[in-house]
Amino acid sequence: MPRLIQARFAPITGLLFALTLLAGCALSMADQPRYEPFEASAFFADGASARPPVAGTVARGQLQTDTHFATGRIGRDFAETFPFTVTLETLERGHERYDIFCSPCHGLVGEGDGLVTEYGMRKPTSFHDPELRDEPPGYYFALITGGTRVMPSYASRIPPADRWAIVAYIRALQLSQNAELSQVPADQLPLLQQTDIITK
Repeated sequence: MPRLIQARFAPITGLLFALTLLAGCALSMADQPRYEPFEASAFFADGASARPPVAGTVARGQLQTDTHFATGRIGRDFAETFPFTVTLETLERGHERYDIFCSPCHGLVGEGDGLVTEYGMRKPTSFHDPELRDEPPGYYFALITGGTRVMPSYASRIPPADRWAIVAYIRALQLSQNAELSQVPADQLPLLQQTDIITK
């Protein structure tokens, strides 16, 4: 009789023992020693627990093999061309991004009369200034990427494709404000006359 009872309770006993072992493993893994972000550490010579990336490390998805697209330069010179064909979709995207990121300082048509100038900030140079009109597209891309003494870098806020779209839209603004009437397609002249953009 005792052997029969032992035989019946053996699986239950084994199960309870296994559960106890599993619970112990889970507890030790949850409570293992670890560091909070930026917590000090006596283990490393610099006293920091966070380790800097190994030199030359590239984050996944951040490898740049097209320097024209990624930097706005070809060799050491600013790119004279766009790294892709500019389409109407590109200009529409650039218009949207420009209105969000650029118009507060540069104004809606690039005259440098954005809202911030009403609060004491220095007026940016107009995109229609002859010197700026002559700058290549890569120049504008590099400025958006790296910023200037006054303008911050937008590299972390605007992806490269959107930076190029903004540059394309700036080019469209420059053309729209400085084009000769002879450059307007004949089928568009009546539309301009209706909107009083040009005199009849």
